[in-house]
Amino acid sequence: MNRLTSFPLDGAELVSAPPAPASIAIVTDAWHPQTNGVVRTLSTTCDMLRGWGHQVAVISPEGYPSIPAPTYPEIRLALTAPGAVGRRLAAIAPDAVHIATEGPLGLAARRHCLRRKVPFTTAYHTQFPDYLARRTGLPASAFWPFIRWFHRPAQRIMVATETIRAQLREQGLTRLTHWSRGVDLACFSPDAPPPPEYAGLEGPILLYVGRVAVEKNIEAFLACPYPGTKVVVGDGPARAGLEAKFPQALFLGKKTGVELAGCYAGADVFVFPSRTDTFGLVMIEALACGTPVAAYPVAGPLDIVTDAVGALSEDLTRAIDAARYCDRGACAAYAARFSWEAATRQFLAGLVALEEDEAVSLQTLAAF
Repeated sequence: MNRLTSFPLDGAELVSAPPAPASIAIVTDAWHPQTNGVVRTLSTTCDMLRGWGHQVAVISPEGYPSIPAPTYPEIRLALTAPGAVGRRLAAIAPDAVHIATEGPLGLAARRHCLRRKVPFTTAYHTQFPDYLARRTGLPASAFWPFIRWFHRPAQRIMVATETIRAQLREQGLTRLTHWSRGVDLACFSPDAPPPPEYAGLEGPILLYVGRVAVEKNIEAFLACPYPGTKVVVGDGPARAGLEAKFPQALFLGKKTGVELAGCYAGADVFVFPSRTDTFGLVMIEALACGTPVAAYPVAGPLDIVTDAVGALSEDLTRAIDAARYCDRGACAAYAARFSWEAATRQFLAGLVALEEDEAVSLQTLAAF
């Protein structure tokens, strides 16, 4: 008897109690100690699922030899022997298989599931064509064939926003289901105390939080002529170069938990300059702390930011100026709509249960 139910495609949400406990395998190339929205989303989802009684096994780079990703050494690419991922899936014997990323582990899981005719779901977490275009100088169109190839066999592709859904449809990927994001309201609130580094800074305080990497377009934020103090929270390969080029900006490094919440709450505007994100988890964290958002009108901000809680413009200076007039109470109230519980129910709704013969097929991998 399957312990998961298949749900309708295209935005289905599970609004009743979670299904009976099930075994779920999640394969991801993005995992701790990486710090980014994908890792936070997956780890929080796993915590919620386990809290509901589900058995969740994560196949991640942990336990595998790895090499640094080209141009981004903080990300490790797992090296696996042929069949290793398949044998781990066989040992887990899950009710559902979810492949979260398009890296080496995701490719290995995809290959084994296709060979054994085991259904699986995927998620489109990162705008890889744009991401790789920024890092290689090649056009984004050069990378879309790989994205189509990778995701097309999935029974469902989980997407966070309507803009990304429309983009994938244009690429011929139509088996789409909605998986939003949430925010920890117990941690991120307007009451979080600002960091001591904010004391005495010239206002307004303009904040960026996230990876400090070229694809995040942070230079557009730091070069923006808007007066005040620009603060960057996070770390990454572009930090040293940006610190040297923009010595007037304040770089605080990596922050988590209440310290991160205080950075949000003490800022006047949260600036999100990225053009390559599929959602932008940091935006709803900022809003939960009462801080309005300024961003470009691209995927992610277009789906999240309303006139009441921020401003979008191709002129970042104009967006920042408009965002300063937003009501901070309205920002916090709006962010409270983003629940990790609701997002995790959507994830469960998007999973595809293995039928008995498919589960047996997966388990036979253990013999090889």
